[in-house]
Amino acid sequence: MSKNRQLKQAKVQEIKEKMEKAEAVVLADYQGLTVEEDTQLRKNFREAGVEYKIYKNTLVALAAKELGIEGLEQYLKGPVSIAMSYDDATAPARILNDFAKDHKKLELKAGLVQGTVYDETKIKEVASIPPKEVLIAKLLGSLKAPMSNFVYLLNAIKEKNESAESAE
Repeated sequence: MSKNRQLKQAKVQEIKEKMEKAEAVVLADYQGLTVEEDTQLRKNFREAGVEYKIYKNTLVALAAKELGIEGLEQYLKGPVSIAMSYDDATAPARILNDFAKDHKKLELKAGLVQGTVYDETKIKEVASIPPKEVLIAKLLGSLKAPMSNFVYLLNAIKEKNESAESAE
Protein backbone atom coordinates (compact mmCIF):
# COMPACT_ATOMS: atom_id res chain seq x y z
CA MET A 1 0.00 0.00 0.00
CA SER A 2 1.34 3.42 -0.91
CA LYS A 3 2.29 5.98 1.69
CA ASN A 4 -0.27 8.44 0.29
CA ARG A 5 -3.09 5.90 0.62
CA GLN A 6 -2.09 5.14 4.22
CA LEU A 7 -2.16 8.84 5.06
CA LYS A 8 -5.62 9.21 3.51
CA GLN A 9 -6.94 6.18 5.40
CA ALA A 10 -5.55 7.59 8.66
CA LYS A 11 -7.20 10.96 7.95
CA VAL A 12 -10.55 9.27 7.15
CA GLN A 13 -10.29 7.36 10.42
CA GLU A 14 -9.59 10.62 12.31
CA ILE A 15 -12.58 12.35 10.70
CA LYS A 16 -14.77 9.34 11.39
CA GLU A 17 -13.83 9.27 15.09
CA LYS A 18 -14.48 13.01 15.47
CA MET A 19 -17.83 12.83 13.69
CA GLU A 20 -18.83 9.86 15.81
CA LYS A 21 -18.08 11.72 19.07
CA ALA A 22 -19.55 15.05 17.97
CA GLU A 23 -22.98 16.20 19.10
CA ALA A 24 -23.09 18.46 16.05
CA VAL A 25 -21.15 18.90 12.82
CA VAL A 26 -21.86 21.99 10.73
CA LEU A 27 -20.59 22.60 7.20
CA ALA A 28 -19.99 26.11 5.89
CA ASP A 29 -18.60 27.76 2.76
CA TYR A 30 -15.79 29.98 4.00
CA GLN A 31 -14.44 31.16 0.63
CA GLY A 32 -13.88 34.89 0.53
CA LEU A 33 -13.15 35.45 4.22
CA THR A 34 -10.08 37.51 4.95
CA VAL A 35 -7.33 36.20 7.21
CA GLU A 36 -8.50 38.55 9.98
CA GLU A 37 -12.10 37.36 9.66
CA ASP A 38 -11.05 33.71 9.68
CA THR A 39 -8.86 34.34 12.73
CA GLN A 40 -11.80 35.96 14.55
CA LEU A 41 -14.08 33.04 13.62
CA ARG A 42 -11.55 30.52 14.90
CA LYS A 43 -11.22 32.53 18.14
CA ASN A 44 -15.01 32.43 18.60
CA PHE A 45 -14.96 28.66 18.13
CA ARG A 46 -12.07 28.16 20.58
CA GLU A 47 -13.88 30.18 23.25
CA ALA A 48 -16.96 27.98 22.83
CA GLY A 49 -14.99 24.72 22.81
CA VAL A 50 -15.84 23.99 19.17
CA GLU A 51 -13.34 22.35 16.83
CA TYR A 52 -13.03 24.02 13.42
CA LYS A 53 -11.26 22.20 10.59
CA ILE A 54 -10.93 22.08 6.85
CA TYR A 55 -10.70 18.60 5.37
CA LYS A 56 -10.83 17.33 1.81
CA ASN A 57 -14.45 16.76 0.84
CA THR A 58 -13.75 13.26 -0.47
CA LEU A 59 -12.26 12.22 2.87
CA VAL A 60 -15.27 13.61 4.78
CA ALA A 61 -17.62 11.83 2.37
CA LEU A 62 -15.75 8.54 2.93
CA ALA A 63 -15.91 8.96 6.72
CA ALA A 64 -19.65 9.75 6.55
CA LYS A 65 -20.23 6.71 4.35
CA GLU A 66 -18.35 4.46 6.78
CA LEU A 67 -20.51 5.81 9.60
CA GLY A 68 -23.66 5.13 7.61
CA ILE A 69 -24.56 8.83 7.34
CA GLU A 70 -26.55 9.47 4.19
CA GLY A 71 -27.29 12.82 2.60
CA LEU A 72 -24.20 14.71 3.76
CA GLU A 73 -22.13 14.17 0.61
CA GLN A 74 -24.40 16.42 -1.49
CA TYR A 75 -23.21 19.40 0.59
CA LEU A 76 -19.52 18.55 0.21
CA LYS A 77 -18.91 20.59 -2.91
CA GLY A 78 -16.48 23.48 -3.19
CA PRO A 79 -14.52 24.82 -0.24
CA VAL A 80 -16.14 23.50 2.94
CA SER A 81 -15.14 24.09 6.53
CA ILE A 82 -16.36 21.87 9.34
CA ALA A 83 -17.24 22.95 12.88
CA MET A 84 -17.69 20.17 15.45
CA SER A 85 -18.95 20.39 18.99
CA TYR A 86 -18.71 17.56 21.48
CA ASP A 87 -20.80 19.18 24.25
CA ASP A 88 -23.32 21.67 22.90
CA ALA A 89 -25.26 20.58 19.82
CA THR A 90 -26.23 24.16 18.97
CA ALA A 91 -22.88 25.92 19.39
CA PRO A 92 -21.35 25.42 15.91
CA ALA A 93 -24.54 26.45 14.13
CA ARG A 94 -25.08 29.42 16.44
CA ILE A 95 -21.51 30.73 16.07
CA LEU A 96 -21.47 30.29 12.29
CA ASN A 97 -24.92 31.85 11.90
CA ASP A 98 -24.04 34.86 14.08
CA PHE A 99 -20.75 35.33 12.24
CA ALA A 100 -22.46 35.05 8.83
CA LYS A 101 -24.80 37.94 9.73
CA ASP A 102 -21.83 40.34 9.68
CA HIS A 103 -19.72 38.50 7.08
CA LYS A 104 -21.80 37.75 3.99
CA LYS A 105 -19.01 35.66 2.43
CA LEU A 106 -19.61 32.91 5.02
CA GLU A 107 -22.54 30.65 4.19
CA LEU A 108 -23.96 27.77 6.20
CA LYS A 109 -24.42 24.71 4.01
CA ALA A 110 -25.74 21.89 6.16
CA GLY A 111 -25.13 19.98 9.33
CA LEU A 112 -25.35 16.79 11.26
CA VAL A 113 -26.96 17.07 14.69
CA GLN A 114 -27.06 13.94 16.83
CA GLY A 115 -26.99 11.68 13.76
CA THR A 116 -29.54 13.55 11.62
CA VAL A 117 -28.54 15.50 8.51
CA TYR A 118 -30.12 18.95 8.21
CA ASP A 119 -30.10 21.41 5.32
CA GLU A 120 -29.21 25.09 5.63
CA THR A 121 -32.73 26.13 6.72
CA LYS A 122 -32.90 23.56 9.51
CA ILE A 123 -29.36 24.38 10.68
CA LYS A 124 -30.39 28.03 10.98
CA GLU A 125 -33.30 26.88 13.17
CA VAL A 126 -30.83 24.92 15.32
CA ALA A 127 -28.73 28.10 15.55
CA SER A 128 -31.68 29.93 17.12
CA ILE A 129 -31.77 27.51 20.08
CA PRO A 130 -30.12 29.09 23.12
CA PRO A 131 -27.00 27.51 24.68
CA LYS A 132 -27.43 24.61 27.08
CA GLU A 133 -26.62 26.79 30.12
CA VAL A 134 -29.39 29.26 29.22
CA LEU A 135 -31.91 26.45 28.74
CA ILE A 136 -30.98 24.93 32.11
CA ALA A 137 -31.30 28.33 33.80
CA LYS A 138 -34.75 28.80 32.24
CA LEU A 139 -35.81 25.34 33.37
CA LEU A 140 -34.61 25.94 36.91
CA GLY A 141 -36.33 29.33 36.93
CA SER A 142 -39.61 27.80 35.82
CA LEU A 143 -39.29 25.08 38.48
CA LYS A 144 -38.45 27.62 41.16
CA ALA A 145 -41.36 29.98 40.41
CA PRO A 146 -44.20 27.71 41.65
CA MET A 147 -42.23 26.81 44.78
CA SER A 148 -41.53 30.47 45.50
CA ASN A 149 -45.20 31.34 45.06
CA PHE A 150 -46.17 28.54 47.44
CA VAL A 151 -43.71 29.81 50.07
CA TYR A 152 -45.10 33.37 49.71
CA LEU A 153 -48.64 31.98 50.14
CA LEU A 154 -47.68 30.07 53.29
CA ASN A 155 -45.92 33.15 54.66
CA ALA A 156 -49.00 35.32 53.96
CA ILE A 157 -51.23 32.82 55.76
CA LYS A 158 -48.84 32.76 58.72
CA GLU A 159 -48.74 36.56 58.89
CA LYS A 160 -52.54 36.75 58.64
CA ASN A 161 -52.90 34.26 61.49
CA GLU A 162 -50.36 36.14 63.61
CA SER A 163 -52.09 39.46 63.02
CA ALA A 164 -55.48 37.86 63.86
CA GLU A 165 -54.03 36.45 67.11
CA SER A 166 -52.50 39.76 68.12
CA ALA A 167 -55.81 41.53 67.42
CA GLU A 168 -57.61 39.27 69.88
